[in-house]
Amino acid sequence: MPLLENSIYVRPKWLFNGHLETIYPSLFRKVTVPKPTQERISTSDGDFLDLEWYLQNKSKLVLISHGLEGNSTRSYMLGMVKTFLQKGYDVLTWNFRSCGHEMNKQVIFYHSGATYDLDLVVNHAIDRYEEINLIGFSLGGNLTLKYLGEIGDRISKINKGVAISVPLHLGSSSKKISETKNSLYSKRFLRSLKKKVFEKSEAHPGQIPVKTLSNIKTLTDFDDFFTGPLHGFADAQEYYEVNSSLYFLDQIKVPTLVLNAINDPFLSEQCFPKNLAKSLDHVYFEFPKHGGHVGFSPENSSKQFYSEQRAVEFISTVL
Repeated sequence: MPLLENSIYVRPKWLFNGHLETIYPSLFRKVTVPKPTQERISTSDGDFLDLEWYLQNKSKLVLISHGLEGNSTRSYMLGMVKTFLQKGYDVLTWNFRSCGHEMNKQVIFYHSGATYDLDLVVNHAIDRYEEINLIGFSLGGNLTLKYLGEIGDRISKINKGVAISVPLHLGSSSKKISETKNSLYSKRFLRSLKKKVFEKSEAHPGQIPVKTLSNIKTLTDFDDFFTGPLHGFADAQEYYEVNSSLYFLDQIKVPTLVLNAINDPFLSEQCFPKNLAKSLDHVYFEFPKHGGHVGFSPENSSKQFYSEQRAVEFISTVL
């Protein structure tokens, strides 16, 4: 599909760079939505996933996946929930393993390519609906795209997908976020991830080499010592190459939108594959000049966030 040129997104004048566009909504945005119905489902390996349903007795569902060290209550998640509730959809959000209110049971956590858990959630919901649409933010966007590529046209009820602020190429994006100018983000993620490793090691003595934590300085280090080996990969490099959604885009069989801001401080050049866009049949790319990472704030508070506007337009429009 052609690259969607000339994006109409205009950022607020006072959010004058990608860092401000990223940080401000994360810290200060407040979203009010109805109280969800909570559900815990079991995985085949004896673990669990926590789901949150926003039900309106509708025939169409939107399933939303969060980003790295996020959860179902983040403002970007609730903003998307509110948007689709207003448009007449049921909405389902879920928490990756270790990201809910309680640490998961197994020694593994979650990762960018753990589509087995997303598949479980989809199949848990599928019999209730005529149509399911998938939305993912950041890591959840990579997960969503990889999943759509893996299933192809196997699940007929999957209607469309939207992926926002996606690190399509995990390896180069990990290096990007670890640059000195982005240390604020990487340090924050590492603090949270290291805390989980300590907690996990107490529940699984001897299975996690916590002594190596002192050597972890970057997210790539963390993935090299923990994410990769814990989930069956030799190291970070293998983990990144096997799970980067960039390599699954040509297998996607449903209309899918990728919305990545050019000034996103998390994304490498490989996350803007303009040449590839011309050869894909089902994937649309929109690369606004501004937006930051999971930002896309409106010019004033009375307007809708651009990512939500584009998601609902794309999913509700007949292409």
